[in-house]
Amino acid sequence: MARGSLPRYLLLLAQENLEFRLPEIKSLLSLCGGQFSSQQEIRINSPFWILNIPSEEMARGLMKRTVCAKSIFELWGQGKSAEELYTSLKNYPMEKMVLYLQSNSTYKIHIHAFNKTLTQEEKIKRIDALEFLPFEGKVNLKNPEHIFWILEDYGMDPNNIPEEPLDLYFGRWIADGQRELIESYSVKRRHFIGNTSMDACLSFIMANHGRVKANDVVFDPFVGTGGLLISSARFGAYVCGTDIDYNTVHGLGKASRKNQKWRGPDENIRANLRQYGLEKYYLDALVSDASKPIWRKGMLFDAIITDPPYGIREATRRTGSQKEILKATERGTENHISISSNYHLSDIFFDLLNSAAEYLVMGGRLVYWLPVYKPEYTEEIIPRHPCLKLISNCEQMLSSHTSRRLITMEKVKEFEVSDGGTDV
Repeated sequence: MARGSLPRYLLLLAQENLEFRLPEIKSLLSLCGGQFSSQQEIRINSPFWILNIPSEEMARGLMKRTVCAKSIFELWGQGKSAEELYTSLKNYPMEKMVLYLQSNSTYKIHIHAFNKTLTQEEKIKRIDALEFLPFEGKVNLKNPEHIFWILEDYGMDPNNIPEEPLDLYFGRWIADGQRELIESYSVKRRHFIGNTSMDACLSFIMANHGRVKANDVVFDPFVGTGGLLISSARFGAYVCGTDIDYNTVHGLGKASRKNQKWRGPDENIRANLRQYGLEKYYLDALVSDASKPIWRKGMLFDAIITDPPYGIREATRRTGSQKEILKATERGTENHISISSNYHLSDIFFDLLNSAAEYLVMGGRLVYWLPVYKPEYTEEIIPRHPCLKLISNCEQMLSSHTSRRLITMEKVKEFEVSDGGTDV
């Protein structure tokens, strides 16, 4: 089928994490066997995108995963004015409509206005204006078989709302996205959290950027309290991680919650996955130093998804020299406590990219956060590796002069020892 003749779908997106939306949709389309075309009609900051998708099944597959999009519709008509919309609808092929307008079916029409609140009277007026469509079925507002939407776009400026919409759309509702995961997996209600546990929405975005799918093996080398493992496990992947902090891996020591001094017996990574019914996907977490290789040759992960330690709240550490370890042994330190030395930021990313190049499957993805001092940021500072291709680079503002960037890379070349040269 030629691209121009592919069915057109309208995607309604949430107006948050704007930079993360396009890479998420592109990644999920490719995961579903589709392809994102540069010809797609997209205004990057708008909540309305028109996509050419080969099938309704693929559109549903996309919505089973996305946390950035609210809903998707089979687009029947669009216009810059009501008249244009009606003309567009009259030109939509009747054979594509008739299946959903039959006398033995039920339906309702929903109206959504972006950046404007419509009165009930205005809504009814818009519905009545569609009487030229050959609806044969019965209206059922509670449990209809088919739901049709009129969507109106009043622009992005809440202080300058136009009288008439800038764009109008009419379509058949296909599916909603997974926005409810943001609330149901909220960190606020999680058993085991740390100072820097990742926001649930960003965790799911990371898993989607990494194209995590059922039966993948996903690894987090800076696992902490395991928040990033949860989102991958929710999508059916088997998860594991490492961390240098013995207490965190074993759920010991001081709690991160206010009004709680020590962690309880159920505060550990396994308990977090159990809380969401995902324990069967948990492989293990090891106490290990990310700067030291621990995996045998040929060990391969489908994705590496991680939030390396940086900044004020999480110190960066690695195990110390042999000399320091000997001194500690003389002092009778317990054998599970490792001596730590500073682990410089550039070393963290050098080691991370090298291990991703070696231990990812071909086509597997590395997704990680890179801290940035904005006045000095250029794209040249993004770490590179000959085996890894940069897929996306999305900024999350932290303050007026600092931000962090979600970097997604894909393994495109087999690792050789001579490739151990990351440009950091």
